Amino acid sequence: MSVTLPPSSRSRLLRRGLSASLSLALAVAGTAAAVVLSTAPDAQAAAVPAPSPLDVQGRGATVPFKEQEAEYAATNGTLIGPNRLYGTLPSEASGRQAVTLDAVGEYVEFTLTAPANAMSFRYSLPDNAAGTGRDAAIDLRVNGTSLKSVPVTSKYGWYYGGYPFNNNPGDTNPHHFYDETRTMFGSTLAAGTKVRLQVSSTAASPSFTIDLADFEQVAAPIGKPANALDVVTDFGADPTGGADSTARIQAAVDAGRTQGREVYIPQGTFQVRDHIIVDKVTLRGAGPWYSVLTGRDPVNRSKAVGVYGKYADAGGSSNVTLRDFAIMGDIRERVDNDQVNAIGGAMSDSVVDNVWMQHTKCGAWMDGPMNNFTIKNSRILDQTADGVNFHRGVTNSTVTNTFVRNTGDDGLAMWAEAIPNVNNKFTFNTVILPILANNIVTYGGRDITISDNVMSDTITNGGGLHIANRYPGVNSGQGTAVSGVATAARNTLIRAGNNDYNWRFGVGAIWFSGLNEPINATVNISDSEVLDSSYAAIHLIEGATNGLRFNNIRIDGAGTYALQIQAPGTASFTNVTATHIAQSNPIHNCVGSGFQITQGTGNSGWYANPPACTGTWPDPVWTNGGVPGGPTTPPTTPPTTPPTTPPTTPPAETGNLAQGRTVTESGHADVYGAGNAVDGNANTYWESTNNAFPQSITVDLGAPKAVKRVVLKLPPAAAWATRTQTLSVLGATNTTYSTLKASANYTFNPSSGNTATITLDGTEVRYLRLTFTANTGWPAAQLSELEAYTS
Repeated sequence: MSVTLPPSSRSRLLRRGLSASLSLALAVAGTAAAVVLSTAPDAQAAAVPAPSPLDVQGRGATVPFKEQEAEYAATNGTLIGPNRLYGTLPSEASGRQAVTLDAVGEYVEFTLTAPANAMSFRYSLPDNAAGTGRDAAIDLRVNGTSLKSVPVTSKYGWYYGGYPFNNNPGDTNPHHFYDETRTMFGSTLAAGTKVRLQVSSTAASPSFTIDLADFEQVAAPIGKPANALDVVTDFGADPTGGADSTARIQAAVDAGRTQGREVYIPQGTFQVRDHIIVDKVTLRGAGPWYSVLTGRDPVNRSKAVGVYGKYADAGGSSNVTLRDFAIMGDIRERVDNDQVNAIGGAMSDSVVDNVWMQHTKCGAWMDGPMNNFTIKNSRILDQTADGVNFHRGVTNSTVTNTFVRNTGDDGLAMWAEAIPNVNNKFTFNTVILPILANNIVTYGGRDITISDNVMSDTITNGGGLHIANRYPGVNSGQGTAVSGVATAARNTLIRAGNNDYNWRFGVGAIWFSGLNEPINATVNISDSEVLDSSYAAIHLIEGATNGLRFNNIRIDGAGTYALQIQAPGTASFTNVTATHIAQSNPIHNCVGSGFQITQGTGNSGWYANPPACTGTWPDPVWTNGGVPGGPTTPPTTPPTTPPTTPPTTPPAETGNLAQGRTVTESGHADVYGAGNAVDGNANTYWESTNNAFPQSITVDLGAPKAVKRVVLKLPPAAAWATRTQTLSVLGATNTTYSTLKASANYTFNPSSGNTATITLDGTEVRYLRLTFTANTGWPAAQLSELEAYTS
């Protein structure tokens, strides 16, 4: 999720080449949908079969193109992957595999399965030493004959460091490697035509990694509607892109509003260096392949192309239609406060239809209050932040039949910050490869629907589907928390969920968070499939989630567990089946009876009593086609002679026992939840409910541990003035707590690292609790890290 201003800001802490006869079909329990791996042509790359998000019948967006993966195509390049490890080139490829070309004459060759006159392809070039990207070109050949040289670039990729990231290759954490470009052939090529991308020179780029190609039969340009105003002939906009057309297009839009006439953008590329403000007008083009708005102010880089409604505090806009054109930005960095989105502002009773959004910060960041807004039949590609965000009081609004790929943050999001989001819907969308966070999420919201979507290939710090009381301004006091009935029906999730580099454990494909406060709503998850999850299939964390109802769910393949329970809650399960779960015990649950399961009929494969509570997080076993690790014959029996006794002297545990463990609290202020105290980051912190001592925080170590030392930290910044907190240390192995250290004063001083150490006698405890009764610096308990050690 990105933030734009107004009105507020936040910071986040936080395939395959086989014989032509191969196909992979994964049936969907309780539905008619299926995931099918399309027939792959002969190829040199020994790729691994993996389900495609575009082969799910009846779900996701209906797209106008035929997609082919490079790793199934004919090639003399090098297969990379499969690999889901964050920061590796194949981890961000579709299906987690691609083909690298690094010598003159190397190619990937696709065979058309239907007539096409245009193609898009997804690729990656290396960054340059300055972090500004490199420009190169690759040959496009048709049936062996060169058709054209296609420009490619890395200037829209390669980010580094921590959120919100930078363009410095000397920093850590490289990511966001891929981009897409498009080109037309000039004529229609018949089915069976061979289309090749081939390296002609490595002088400008030492390598070209090809992920996939989308082939399309683009319709002829749409003509000017009767009585429409023309931005070129009537207002002098420049279709060659040579001159700044911002003012001329704005004049056309203003005239269209006052005269009640549509405004037409003919074929051409138009330089637009600031927002076009629309209200009570239709702005339409000749089609997104023909009418293109692009540009950025050459001096003030916070001004760039965008079509915006008036902001809500200026009255908002209404009765706007935007259709049949493209907005191609030039955003190469992430600055959350910059309003450099393709579409923004507030638009009520308005529609965005068949608009192509690429290389902007967000596709559409909508700041309410606003009502009855729809995005449909559109494409959102290569964003530095969210694809769409319905932010602050967006109601009765929809994103439907829209294709989203390679966003820098949440693919489709709703964030009810301070003003309720109500009755919004994300339906029939395909959301692939969000580089950070979730495919689809609602942060708060009442009566929200997320249904009939396909979500695949989550990269890091998120899952496929997320329902949460997280982020500022999401709480029941303002009516913005998750409430009413949340519906998630008929969704397919493929290779969703991944590692969170703050938590250092996996996030589930479907996950729930009560960070700000418990979720207390009816949450219906039904008629869906969760395939090949990178970690857990279903995950609860950061506070209770109550009212979950799982019905007709098929889990096929999970890298760790079917259920990863790190927070209390209540859930019912009916006709929920799980197969190919990597761990022998399919549930990890260290909250015990705090998570209440009600079982209906038809369940199998996901339940165990007792569940696992290991104290450690297993490495994932990534699956392909539902078979863990991809073996042709997975093991079906345990070892014939399993060990029966532990070592006589088990090795002493080292390191912080509390980091990443399940933690509970008596309460917290705003977004400063207890999870911040065990995240390994001293700059984030837990703050209890204010003016309400005593307050407590409890960490579950997973199993009894001989804790001899507890280290408490506050943020090291000098802004945290010296303070003394009064607290006691308690411990338990079940539900009965005893005092490990009587109440005493502990001083935290920035000059000495804002740290306090408490020595204990090594009594074994599973649950470690701190109870605070005073703080001289703030009327609440405060703690950035609770660390526990056995030495």
